[in-house]
Amino acid sequence: MILPFGSESDQGAAIPRAVEHLRGGGLLAYPTETVYGLGSAPTTGPLAALTRLKGRARDKPFLLLISGRLMAERWGLAFNASASALARAFWPGPLTLVLAGGEGRLPDALRGAEGGIAVRYTSHAGIARLVAALDAPLTSTSANRPGQPPAPGVGGLVETFRDAVDAGELLVLDGGVLGNVPPSTVVDCTGPAPRMVRTGALPLAELRQAVGSLAP
Repeated sequence: MILPFGSESDQGAAIPRAVEHLRGGGLLAYPTETVYGLGSAPTTGPLAALTRLKGRARDKPFLLLISGRLMAERWGLAFNASASALARAFWPGPLTLVLAGGEGRLPDALRGAEGGIAVRYTSHAGIARLVAALDAPLTSTSANRPGQPPAPGVGGLVETFRDAVDAGELLVLDGGVLGNVPPSTVVDCTGPAPRMVRTGALPLAELRQAVGSLAP
């Protein structure tokens, strides 16, 4: 099923259906401030289904979208000085922080090799509303097969994941065609010194200008 998600009224109508779908173990395709994403509830069964749909290696974890720092802390994630400074400067926005913590509250499948879990407070207003309504983080990965570019709109996305859409496993939120925006910048804040994991929408110079030595 494809639901319109462009206007505030579209979002208001779609969010309860999307929340019900996610809580029932279903998967979601949705727009973000960067590219279209695929996601699920942050629990073991839906995560395994998302891994199969994406065709992704089991040892490559997904990030989490949150509705604010308080949500991340409620799920046991910890902010050191660097994470706190970067979050204050750039959240909500295209900055993903890898944080320590979450043991016993979030599946280990979300944990990367460095031991942390990647989270982003999305600046897409509709998805932030959805995450708040879900009252839980939403997993996120780009809506494409590994090695392929993300689709700019739902047409290519649906063609790629046609079987899952037709089976009712994948619900699609149509937010229109997105601009050519780089993916989020990723910074590992699990250790005493922050480390750049992936350059993206926020360049290193901008991070350093905002938070000085607390940036990578």
